[in-house]
Amino acid sequence: MPKFVLAYHTGPRFNPPADGPKHMEDWKAWMAGLGDAAVDPGLAVGPSKTVGPDGVEDGGGANPLAGYTVIQADTIDAAIEIAGACPHIALGGTIEVAPDMELPM
Repeated sequence: MPKFVLAYHTGPRFNPPADGPKHMEDWKAWMAGLGDAAVDPGLAVGPSKTVGPDGVEDGGGANPLAGYTVIQADTIDAAIEIAGACPHIALGGTIEVAPDMELPM
């Protein structure tokens, strides 16, 4: 079954100190509901730096990464449906859904 990365981007309504505990409860319940579709729960990330040909940029750019999860789904549309049910969306965040290209490593 194909794998997909769900890349969480923080939205304008997320305030980690205030929203954090409730958000984590909701996120854990959502993750538990995924069952076998959850390949890797991933992790949340803090402030980042972007490395490019012109050096290092603070803050992760225009749409900084907040975390990721790896899931499996039959199609990208099914992966989008899974992402759409994530509580991260309710806080104004966005989730980028990207398929595994299955390149030999």
